[in-house]
Amino acid sequence: MSLVAVLAAPVAGPVLYSLLHERPRAVRLVDGFVYLAVPVLVALQVLPSAWQHRSVPVVAALLCGILVPTALERASRLLHRYTDSMALVVGVSGLLLHTLLEGAALVPGEDGVPVAFTLAVILHQIPVGLVIWWLLRPRYGAALAALGVGSIVLGTLVGYSMGAEVLGDLHGEGAETFQALVSGTLVHVVFHQGRHDHAHEHAR
Repeated sequence: MSLVAVLAAPVAGPVLYSLLHERPRAVRLVDGFVYLAVPVLVALQVLPSAWQHRSVPVVAALLCGILVPTALERASRLLHRYTDSMALVVGVSGLLLHTLLEGAALVPGEDGVPVAFTLAVILHQIPVGLVIWWLLRPRYGAALAALGVGSIVLGTLVGYSMGAEVLGDLHGEGAETFQALVSGTLVHVVFHQGRHDHAHEHAR
């Protein structure tokens, strides 16, 4: 049952947003929540490992993910058109990688899976689903947004089915540096593309 709850969690975000979509004040609250949730998710995903290992490359990768897309956009009008889409693909891939790890960690061991950990994964997956829907739906439509949320559900299942094998292969400084890079791009996309798209949507 815990796996079912985890799989349902990413879907809860889009459902919540859809229910509130016709209430402008509620939607603005959701927008504010996303602006807060993404830095918090990134911090929880990147900073503990960076602090534990005193890893400068991880912190540098995070900053590059935030700053490089902005620099590319300012350098070229042509790049400006494609940078956000590329950064979005990279950012979602980072969420998917993290989801694989969480799915693998949910495989019961000798003592089972701690309830607190399962609850933490559920509470983490709800804003992940919401953020993906919030980013994709205004620009690319509901079908692609649903596909993005569905990839998180599928990633959890794949991670769960592969278990410790995934944990062994995807942990390490290289994987952590990559996650930091893509987490930074996600922050850029939310505060650049997301703010623009939703400001335009509210104005309609």
